[in-house]
Amino acid sequence: MMAKSLLLALVLSSAALAGPSTTQDEQPTPAQVASRIPGARADELRVSPVPGMYEYTRGTDIAYVTADGKYAISGDLYDLHTNDDLTEAHRRELRLRLMAAVPESEMLVFGPKDPKYTVTVFTDVDCGYCRKLHSQIAEYNRLGVRVRYLLYPRTGPNSSSWTKAEQVWCSTNRNDALTRAKLGQELTNKPCTDNPVARTWALGKEFALTGTPAIVLADGELLTGYLAPDELVHELKDGPRR
Repeated sequence: MMAKSLLLALVLSSAALAGPSTTQDEQPTPAQVASRIPGARADELRVSPVPGMYEYTRGTDIAYVTADGKYAISGDLYDLHTNDDLTEAHRRELRLRLMAAVPESEMLVFGPKDPKYTVTVFTDVDCGYCRKLHSQIAEYNRLGVRVRYLLYPRTGPNSSSWTKAEQVWCSTNRNDALTRAKLGQELTNKPCTDNPVARTWALGKEFALTGTPAIVLADGELLTGYLAPDELVHELKDGPRR
């Protein structure tokens, strides 16, 4: 919600600097619309299905702005004929695009030999529900779910959770270290400089995460909060939702 509020505030602040209005017959380019919104770039805007409205994207936050840069709408856009959530569909594309830039070598992977499903989970070492999820990791794996963890210390840099995340990554056996840290055991190794914690934390910010665990499915859908193994498998069996 904070990320959406910041995006909306940025869009609304453009009213005072809006350029001259275009006529109904003119279709301004994304670059022209961006020039009327402080801080906006042309590649963050694209024509929406609604005439005169443009989709404005920051990370995975999406708002809709008028061509003159004076008005903004924060909310999802639906196609009433198909009942498709067009905003969420684009949001999932953006999540997948952002995650594609993160190699599995920067994740902690727990999985069965022949997985049926793969999910990516933003996790915090000190988060209670993250610990509950991890305590059942063997059951997720037994049900065919491969879990790829991204370290996301919610409290941010220079915090105890951040140090623990770095210690996990810098351990000889990272998976074991994560398990021990989630059990509340103290890790004695020092953080190392060559770790992905800052990058995966920044990715979580791009996703506008409001908490952990945050589970990203293969189609880009984001499930916020803990799901028991059987509940998660039920979600995965249902397949993508529009």
